[in-house]
Amino acid sequence: MEQRAVTWRRWVVAAFVLAFMGGGSWLALTLLRASPTGRPAARIPRVVPESTRVKVEVLNATDTHGLARRAMFVLRDAGFDVVYFGNTAERSDSTVVRDRSGHAAWAALAAKAMHGARIEESADSSHFLDLTILVGRNWTPAREPLYP
Repeated sequence: MEQRAVTWRRWVVAAFVLAFMGGGSWLALTLLRASPTGRPAARIPRVVPESTRVKVEVLNATDTHGLARRAMFVLRDAGFDVVYFGNTAERSDSTVVRDRSGHAAWAALAAKAMHGARIEESADSSHFLDLTILVGRNWTPAREPLYP
């Protein structure tokens, strides 16, 4: 009879240990998804309507490595179809949205997504793009990384 009581206690302790480990695993996964500040990572609101495809190229116009790639993620989250990102020899202090297709509303949406970028009309049908975005030194990405 005493043997059964010991076995039963072992099962109860094992159940509590498993429940504690499961709760700890859940807490660890929740914290890993959060930013280092304890807040969830920033979400970029979608500004482009679902039925619209706006083709964009993003060019880094600074000496900061990887800025065009980070801007690409922001613009894709906002609903833009980023078909190319890379560097340019042109340098810019401010972020510029160049309207290549004559759609001023799309340029305004991109300027909104890039937090107040300057808009220039530069129609050019040979690029097969709607917008060219030059990421300037004034653009600062979110402090928390959006993607690992």
